[in-house]
Amino acid sequence: IGSSMKSVGEVMAVGRKFEEAFQKALRMVDENVTGLDPNIQEVNDKELEEPTDKRMFVLAAAIKKGYSIDKLYDLTKIDKWFLHKIKNIIDYHVILESMNQKDLTHDVLLLAKQLGFSDKQIAKAVKSTELAVRKQRNEYKITPLIKQIDTVAAEWPATTNYLYATYNASAHDINFDGGFIMVLGSGVYRIGSSVEFDWCAVGCLRELRSM
Repeated sequence: IGSSMKSVGEVMAVGRKFEEAFQKALRMVDENVTGLDPNIQEVNDKELEEPTDKRMFVLAAAIKKGYSIDKLYDLTKIDKWFLHKIKNIIDYHVILESMNQKDLTHDVLLLAKQLGFSDKQIAKAVKSTELAVRKQRNEYKITPLIKQIDTVAAEWPATTNYLYATYNASAHDINFDGGFIMVLGSGVYRIGSSVEFDWCAVGCLRELRSM
């Protein structure tokens, strides 16, 4: 602890299920993480008791090893609702690890995407490649849908689109007719990359809107 900035420690991910949003958030924190992987860390009760940036992966490993929700609650004091949701991810990860790519039916692949698994994450579990899983997913016509966040609770028309992609939907909230421009931000906040880069994106959007 001191006056030096070490970490801002936050990301924001949006989804229609906790599992989906949680896995999105984990990928945003570290580009080397494909999602909630139970094979990254070893099980360690002491690390489960102490909150660290690695505890989620220790928790994932413990669930895969067979720790009960009650035992995990005693160690972590994380609300059981969250523990059950995290267990949903790990249970499905274990199922995927028991499969080969040829076992990925439409329904199996769709549920994986609805639980927030990335193509790369699925490929790693079934011992395939990201491109092969993506190709199969597109053949099944499993693609994300765009949903809109209503920030004004329908009191009046929203002038700003807050959009997110999800596999837990049946139709787009908005249609992209004609040409459009995508502005990419700097990604997750890190030391040396924060508000000033957000302001660059805001300035770009304002200029585009005035054109």
